[in-house]
Amino acid sequence: MKDRLEQLKAKQLTQDDDTDEVEIAVDNTAFMDEFFSEIEETRVNIDKISEHVEEAKRLYSVILSAPIPEPKTKDDLEQLTTEIKKRANNVRNKLKSMERHIEEDEVQSSADLRIRKSQHSVLSRKFVEVMTKYNEAQVDFRERSKGRIQRQLEITGKKTTDEELEEMLESGNPAIFTSGIIDSQISKQALSEIEGRHKDIVRLESSIKELHDMFMDIAMLVENQGAMIDRIENNMDQSVGFVERAVADTKKAVKYQSEARRVCG
Repeated sequence: MKDRLEQLKAKQLTQDDDTDEVEIAVDNTAFMDEFFSEIEETRVNIDKISEHVEEAKRLYSVILSAPIPEPKTKDDLEQLTTEIKKRANNVRNKLKSMERHIEEDEVQSSADLRIRKSQHSVLSRKFVEVMTKYNEAQVDFRERSKGRIQRQLEITGKKTTDEELEEMLESGNPAIFTSGIIDSQISKQALSEIEGRHKDIVRLESSIKELHDMFMDIAMLVENQGAMIDRIENNMDQSVGFVERAVADTKKAVKYQSEARRVCG
């Protein structure tokens, strides 16, 4: 860990040399040691989230490939989702704390402030990238689960439009389409899968809702806010209706914050 912190410091100081190639000394060694320690802790957390996202994608594929997934697989996914949320909240809080301290010291133009801004920017963008990949994986899982439900309904002789299927999902009641299914072995298997996939989607949408506020905060952390929000909007508007309102609120919040900063600046 110590070697890694030294590498971070050395690399940043090299990058921040001015045009006269004068070596910049860190103004407050003790403070910056603590800062780089927080940076390293946050970086490790983001890397761990990235690993968890890849594992979540693998579990999504396993669940989608089995008509009736193993309960353990779903339990593993539930635990992974909880861990991602916990670590993401930790990273979000760390980055926001760093941002507040940077804003408080904005009147200064010291070398250490430039270092802190640069490191904060790098980690914020990395966090956005990882969490956006997670969102993309969630949306893809939802769409593919919905497709499986539609195919199973067709097996039972019930054809549904995409709008009708969304209505069923939003109602939280799969019986809208399954109540009249013929009592046969094939139909029972299809019904079991339909109900299981429906529960998967309801659980997933709950996770997306929980992450909504985090996405709003993430939007405030990066310089290129507009492009990132559009990307989230394109991914999320495929899932649930609340997202459209959430993205609109996010854009307003970003706009107001940007205007406030210009006025204060």
